[in-house]
Amino acid sequence: MQHSYDVLIIGSGAAGLTLALRLNPALAIAVISKDELKENSTNYAQGGIAAVLESDDNYASHINDTMIAGAGVCDLNAVKFTVENAPECIHWLIDLGVNFTRNPADNGFKYHLTREGGHAHRRIIHSADSTGKDLEETLIKTAKSRANIKIFEHHIAVDLFKSDGRCCGAYIYNTAADRVDAFSAAATVIATGGASKVYLYSSNPSVSSGDGIAMGYRAGCIVENMEFNQFHPTCLYHPQAGSFLISEAMRGEGARLLLPDGTRFMPGFDERAELAPRDIVARAIDYEMKKLGIRNVLLDISHKPADFIRSHFPGIHQKCLDFGIDITREPIPVVPAAHYTCGGLKVDLNGCTNVAGLYAIGEASCTGLHGANRLASNSLLECLVFGTSAARHISSSVKSSQRHEIVPEWDDSRVEKAREEVLLLHNWDEIRRVMWNYVGIVRSNERLKRAKARIDMLKTEIKEYYSRHRVNRDFIELRHLIVVAELIVDGAMRRKQSVGLHYNIDCPAAA
Repeated sequence: MQHSYDVLIIGSGAAGLTLALRLNPALAIAVISKDELKENSTNYAQGGIAAVLESDDNYASHINDTMIAGAGVCDLNAVKFTVENAPECIHWLIDLGVNFTRNPADNGFKYHLTREGGHAHRRIIHSADSTGKDLEETLIKTAKSRANIKIFEHHIAVDLFKSDGRCCGAYIYNTAADRVDAFSAAATVIATGGASKVYLYSSNPSVSSGDGIAMGYRAGCIVENMEFNQFHPTCLYHPQAGSFLISEAMRGEGARLLLPDGTRFMPGFDERAELAPRDIVARAIDYEMKKLGIRNVLLDISHKPADFIRSHFPGIHQKCLDFGIDITREPIPVVPAAHYTCGGLKVDLNGCTNVAGLYAIGEASCTGLHGANRLASNSLLECLVFGTSAARHISSSVKSSQRHEIVPEWDDSRVEKAREEVLLLHNWDEIRRVMWNYVGIVRSNERLKRAKARIDMLKTEIKEYYSRHRVNRDFIELRHLIVVAELIVDGAMRRKQSVGLHYNIDCPAAA
């Protein structure tokens, strides 16, 4: 089936919907959502959005904090651009109706600002402990009210289509109809999020399989910094909890990390203790777990008043109660888990990739903002700022009903339906275990060599399988996932210094 739009946005999180809402309303826009519209990383983001909003804070401080967290690998121009455009984006969200938590003292800025690891000031605006949910719900409600925006739920991108070096759209698998449709557009935008599901343990929803990064790479995009995978230090450790995150804002409000005997350990690793950047905290937890042979450490905020805990962290409080943990009286068992992809498709300040007609924004992109380690709460900010800048660029270059190349119909006449789909599950599981065991928080040259050998073998198997069988959702994700795994391993093998999130025991630390 053929579809034609002015702008094709693949992804329905904060980046994709910000772009859709800030584009010229005269443009016909298609938004592709892999699952139901709200099932994305934005919806699960707890902490908040970093921005300079009070008089005692300043751009220079936010820029400095970002550069320090990024271990000097950040692009200074991208950092300045993001920080300086942050306040306007926050006020835009307030005007849309995002329900940010108010400042109970009501002195100065009327919204409550919290502090997270790596920040010198309280500059995280938030909606209790469910900022992403409130943000996503507001963006969805607004997008659904716009006549020029057409939303396609349960559609998963298979591949981009190029003609004469220009991206002209994409092939999209329609889950309900079990067919691949052709979507043509004057501008195509990848806003598919990150790739943390390439690891066995992740804080991300199941949709985060690196689809856009893989498709962009196959289409000829430059990819950077894929070796920098952020592991969030504190995910709830419980057999039934799945991938529930314990927000860094809890440590910002005084929560302490403890060993099973109640000993606090972070001051021995960094003078900032629990407020050190995430790479340092995650490695410290990993070190203590391996040294002591324990399955988890503890995060304790029970020394704070119960009313304070319940009002600041209502979602976390209730979720832990569901598992029999009362955080007002006892610590939370936590472990690190893959959380954020700092690398991705290289873009400029307008979200343009090196492939004509193709943009990338949000976690699928590499703007240079995060460097070797993302500063807490800069991720939603990046979605907003680059969604806005890309919207300006597209609006100035694409005209309504502009003629563009039509993507040909998908041809699957020479392939057959798979008879043993269990093979896909085996490949999926093996990729994620290889990445967790050999390319995780702590790496070595030998581990990376083993990972490379196994990923190469799996890549050959998957490529051969793809040549003979019809696609479905699991297979499409698997095909994307193996590309992402290869990019991470190759990036890690090329990086000869331990820096930020890339920690290799055989490589010296960056000066």
